[in-house]
Amino acid sequence: MNRIETRMKTLEERNEKAFITYITAGLPNYEKTKEIIKTSMEAGCDVIELGIPFSDPVADGPVIQDASFRAINNGATLAKTFEMMKEIRAEGVEQAILFMMYYNHVYHLGVENFVKACIESGVDGLIIPDLPFEEQDELKNELSKYDNAPILIQLVAPVSKQRIPMILENARGFVYCVSQMGVTGNGANFHKEIREYLENVKAVSKIPVMMGFGIRTYEDVESLVDTIDGVIVGSHFIKLLDESAYDCKVSADYIREFKSKLND
Repeated sequence: MNRIETRMKTLEERNEKAFITYITAGLPNYEKTKEIIKTSMEAGCDVIELGIPFSDPVADGPVIQDASFRAINNGATLAKTFEMMKEIRAEGVEQAILFMMYYNHVYHLGVENFVKACIESGVDGLIIPDLPFEEQDELKNELSKYDNAPILIQLVAPVSKQRIPMILENARGFVYCVSQMGVTGNGANFHKEIREYLENVKAVSKIPVMMGFGIRTYEDVESLVDTIDGVIVGSHFIKLLDESAYDCKVSADYIREFKSKLND
């Protein structure tokens, strides 16, 4: 098991829900990104979803699009993010960190080179929204060559019940349930059949089920907590960081409060 799977197993043994946050790599700079990662983990964040800035995202709403734009203008790149990962691992951070990114980065670097760079820098998982399940074989085959390669996290949207078992058959880590149609950051405008959808995924999944997209507060998911194993907060966390001028105490307090309510 890698760090993500180990953390999920520990939470299951403790009967706890997972809390995952999204951070844009290199915003406002890489030193601050490292500080946010460290303080978020100390505050109780179970997995960090590190967003790799990209010019043409398909799943991100205005908040994360703007964050990526600013990070790129500040000089953020995939290569620099790999270097930051090496630094943070050398500084003793052992918690689970995954990349949320788009396939153009992988394609440009080359699948083999990309996977090796992930291993060398200590990346634990990958979320690639624009890589359909049917087109994942090339990357999966390369990842399967190494015991310490990152795991590919599967996204499941509100689709037909028949498609869910196929996507989750060999899924690892956790399944990312997209809770609304469209892009991130639309508030708690969840799919009208959100409970049935989550229950369908939960019924066939052998791994923890996470809910993400549009979540801001615990109250947004309070009525659904019994059907999920954890939540992912992205756009709201980026907005919180921006509005607090990247005050790590503010973000840490938010994590502690949300995680406490999630497991009350």
